[in-house]
Amino acid sequence: MTSPGGSPATTPIGSRAEAEGYVAMVCFKHGPPRLFGVELEWTVHHADDPHRPLDAGRLSKALGLHAPATLVRGSPQLPLSRGALVTVEPGGQVEISVPAAESIPRLIDDTAADAAELTALLLDADLIPGDYGLDAFRAPRRILTVPRYAAMEHAFQRLGPHGPRMMCSTAGLQICLDAGETDQTALRWRALHDLGPALVGLFANSRRRAGSDTGWASARTEATFGTCAPFTEPPPLDGDPAAAWARTAMEAPVLCLRRGDTWDAPTGLTFGAWADGQLPGDRPTYDDLDYHLSTLFPPVRPRGYLEVRYLDAQPGDGWIAPTLLLTALMSAPMDQVLAAAEPAAGRWFPAAREGLEDKLVLQAARDVVDLATEVLDRTGADPELIAAVATRLQRIVDDTHGRRAS
Repeated sequence: MTSPGGSPATTPIGSRAEAEGYVAMVCFKHGPPRLFGVELEWTVHHADDPHRPLDAGRLSKALGLHAPATLVRGSPQLPLSRGALVTVEPGGQVEISVPAAESIPRLIDDTAADAAELTALLLDADLIPGDYGLDAFRAPRRILTVPRYAAMEHAFQRLGPHGPRMMCSTAGLQICLDAGETDQTALRWRALHDLGPALVGLFANSRRRAGSDTGWASARTEATFGTCAPFTEPPPLDGDPAAAWARTAMEAPVLCLRRGDTWDAPTGLTFGAWADGQLPGDRPTYDDLDYHLSTLFPPVRPRGYLEVRYLDAQPGDGWIAPTLLLTALMSAPMDQVLAAAEPAAGRWFPAAREGLEDKLVLQAARDVVDLATEVLDRTGADPELIAAVATRLQRIVDDTHGRRAS
């Protein structure tokens, strides 16, 4: 990676303004929407008792040569059969991300194959993937000892209990979409956010945490938003999203100062202040800035493409329904998408607390499902799969509506 002027990534950044310009350039790349991606994440449990703590040794044995270096130093981290790399989160959650695909059918086939392969690896070690977006059985416990996660945990612990929960106990489904042409990016950015509350409500499944009822339909969302507010919460949507995100990145705290063996950053240090010289004799480089961007966890994260991060992990092949739903919606006219999402736009916290029991979230979910079922065929998926997904989505909203009416 090089800086905007072509200098090496190790070149010091001269100012906050220079850093902002770089972020706006690399995080929003424009062009016709062409590629699709999905990342699946699971908590991991002992098959005979999901309450038992997971240890790094058992997980290392299960993953073998597919283990990342954060778990097994020097591991070759071989990809799975369809190309997915296995990564491991601080609490032992496993994640796969197959290479981006130009078609939804290819994406589904590749992801399903590698998910099945990973599940088989875990089962051979008497481990199983979890079914929920939050560990329903165990308290958060970090099993990775690398400096990145030690520094992040230290920073988040100062802010409350949600950071360690997000790091060690949550599992999400991430859907990745191109930002689109220049004149469409702001609309696609808004649509992905306006759809968020309805989709959080539709797929919320993380009510229980460490054996207790949290009272939140998606306690994973509660934990994520509470980790480092306001930087883990939905952003303001007015104006140019690239410029707004660049400002957010500058104002966000530095979580990892990669200097020496301990990466703890000074309390209160923002990247903008660092770029403007707050640490005499130590200016950040573009490599430092890229790393800083990897420590930001908003509900939609721009990475050249748009990474939707607000969905709870789903059991089994349940990830296919939200993947088809969202990709179909983003192929529809944006004015129709925004109109369907409008009743619940901005209602992130009611959606996370009440799910579809919130009247406006349910209304938006019904409208969103109705619109999506009209355009699911645009995904190119098998007609039988489309019919099954449409039935499942309709059942979710109908069952909730029936409970409210009874």
